[in-house]
Amino acid sequence: MPKDSDNSQRDDIVIGRNAVLELLRSAAPVEAVFIQKGLSGTVTKIAAIARDSGVPVKDAAAVKLDNMCAHGNHQGVIALTAGADYNEMDDIFKRAGDAPLFVVIADEIEDPHNLGALIRTAEAAGAHGLIIPKRRSAGLTFTVAKASAGAVAHLPVVRVANIAETIETLKKRGVWFYAADMEGQLWCETDFGGPCGLVIGSEGKGIGRLVKERCDFAVSLPMFGQINSLNASVAGGIIMYEIARQRMKTPNSR
Repeated sequence: MPKDSDNSQRDDIVIGRNAVLELLRSAAPVEAVFIQKGLSGTVTKIAAIARDSGVPVKDAAAVKLDNMCAHGNHQGVIALTAGADYNEMDDIFKRAGDAPLFVVIADEIEDPHNLGALIRTAEAAGAHGLIIPKRRSAGLTFTVAKASAGAVAHLPVVRVANIAETIETLKKRGVWFYAADMEGQLWCETDFGGPCGLVIGSEGKGIGRLVKERCDFAVSLPMFGQINSLNASVAGGIIMYEIARQRMKTPNSR
């Protein structure tokens, strides 16, 4: 997908009020709708339809919309189409079958390349699904789908309104949650046996406070250099493969 500075060939956006309205009325997956701040009238109707359909609506300055569509006539409205469909939570459990659940939660990871890399690694490491929040997170855009190297076609990705509440719901189904955090116990000394959920936060903010409080354990990776953090997808990959290693020793765990 071209960069924002060269959008002449982008095929992942729909611009204009009527075009976006028809897109929302169709069955096509929509990642988000961007609406210029301060507008009313038809755009209010578009925003309402998007929200009723579960599509995030984001306020945007006119200059941002101009850059997104190479100064096309967007009329204050742009829709970002999805690169893949989202799944339901039951799809993750169906993929697990009789094996202990292994799910990854990406908490507010906004970099699409990081999210795509996490999806790719999670699928390769034997995770049964990945969960992201609707707000303050990259979604299943074409960039994410490309970065996943096709893994989005195999790994169920679920988008939820509230990560903390989702963790509580899954804990009632027997899942133990591990937060990747600098203050945790060493990843290689942690027992990941049984149904588990690994929570990865963004590099800048880490895992949100409420989400971290819902986790049962915190696990960390040692830092021997001058940099005190790892890329989210790298840190997640190391811990995911420790989970995979431990499961290889347990019959019927995958």
